[in-house]
Amino acid sequence: MEYMSKSDNKISVALDGPAGAGKSTLAKRAAKHFGLIYVDTGALYRCIGLYAFRRGVDSKDSESVTELLPDIKLDIKYDDTGTQKMILCGEDVTEDIRQPQISTYASDVSAMPPVRSFLLFMQQDMATRYSVVMDGRDIGTVVLPNAGLKVFITADAQVRSKRRFIELSEKGIKTTHDEVHSDMCTRDKNDSEREIAPLKMASDAVLLDTTELNLDQSFDALCELISERFGI
Repeated sequence: MEYMSKSDNKISVALDGPAGAGKSTLAKRAAKHFGLIYVDTGALYRCIGLYAFRRGVDSKDSESVTELLPDIKLDIKYDDTGTQKMILCGEDVTEDIRQPQISTYASDVSAMPPVRSFLLFMQQDMATRYSVVMDGRDIGTVVLPNAGLKVFITADAQVRSKRRFIELSEKGIKTTHDEVHSDMCTRDKNDSEREIAPLKMASDAVLLDTTELNLDQSFDALCELISERFGI
């Protein structure tokens, strides 16, 4: 597949929203549909969280996490289908970073200014070099404030936790719906209340509530927004 590269007509789509809203799934499908590069910024924070977890560092110990950053070598690769692969210090950790405990680590380390600064350049550089669909928590507000289209994707918390539970179960990750819901509520609170780049809808973003929509309906709604905005 050929991807749109840097040009005067470069496309940038910023997708923000809480955990389990379907951002990553929709972003991947939309990027593939339109021939854009997909950038899962949450995966970057998960990699930092995984590294700290493996080193036995507490997820809230900002000083210790910061000390680890110089040793972290992080890369994003794409396979022939355009699927993003996360490479941490030479190891493909694409699946490892999806473990439930790493979600908590990702949320905690993402609130640390040194971590955010460490990853900001990588995210912005991707949008400079390619036409992208980028999803996360602060893409439209901080990372890509001038994105051509900003969409805030959300859904009811119970619906989101059910979706995440099904996703984890299909991957063979053993957990319960109650555990997933509790973790998600905790992450929502942390993401929304953190001092640095809290989760919030950009003033010029379009709201897409997927509570009553299935995956295909949500995808169609997002594609319609992208098509209308960029004429593609």
